[in-house]
Amino acid sequence: MTLLQVSHQTVYSYATPVRFGEHRMLVRPRDSMEQTLESFSLRIWPEPKAVRWIHDVFGNGIAIAEFEGEAKQLRIEAHMVLDHAPELTPDFEIDTRARSYPFEYAAADAIDLASTTLRQFPEQTEVDAWARRFVNAGGATNTGNLLMTMTYAIKEGFKYLRRPDPGTQTPAVTLSTRQGTCRDFAWLMMEACRSLGFSARFVTGYLYSPARDGYHRGGGATHAWCQVYLPGAGWVEFDPTNGIIGTRDLIRVGVAREPRQAIPIAGTFIGSKGDYIGMDVEVKVERVVSLQDGMG
Repeated sequence: MTLLQVSHQTVYSYATPVRFGEHRMLVRPRDSMEQTLESFSLRIWPEPKAVRWIHDVFGNGIAIAEFEGEAKQLRIEAHMVLDHAPELTPDFEIDTRARSYPFEYAAADAIDLASTTLRQFPEQTEVDAWARRFVNAGGATNTGNLLMTMTYAIKEGFKYLRRPDPGTQTPAVTLSTRQGTCRDFAWLMMEACRSLGFSARFVTGYLYSPARDGYHRGGGATHAWCQVYLPGAGWVEFDPTNGIIGTRDLIRVGVAREPRQAIPIAGTFIGSKGDYIGMDVEVKVERVVSLQDGMG
């Protein structure tokens, strides 16, 4: 058992008191085989008039807050503890028919996977050409090797940058500049995979950065990576920012067809544009040390 404690704080500051519109928060991790949510709390200042929870079209847990009154600051804090127990080595139990690329999804699966297989930027042919570099032109390509090689190629060949501004640059820009944020790298890999016929989706969450790995890139903030659907193995995590395959050190919060659908916190305020000073985000992911850890 590995217990991880996550603290996620977001603070919006304004020059004068403003009114707040509805805010949607995607900060509650999804329960799954490798991560179980032990506790979760969400605190908001000023106190909202009402907070309700819904499941969006992807099954993510979304908190929606409504406000009244005015304030110069909006503070949102999420605290959680998870039992995180992923396999250290990803289990590529891919169906025999899909172990070599190319392959086709089963007809029933293809219907449900259609939206995550559809290209978002079909005109960006440079992304297609880059993706084809990982395919053996002389015959079949091992599916697992193809995806792992693409993941490592982004980690080793692209420069990671922190960019606090919202939004995700297009895959073509990431490819041409060879630099970007974790969400840019995830978006590039998704589009490259889709150009090859894979179903891929965007993942937002948190990153545990232990000293054993010399620390991962992207710690201290929310993190993003992607999943690819493989028959027999299901949705498999690929983090091109850090070269992580599988869920080791990755805490999944939400999944979506594209990055705009997986913004951790989104909302509006009523005031002049000049009132907005800025946003500060701080994420801490730490291991919870139990008494048993010190017993010999």
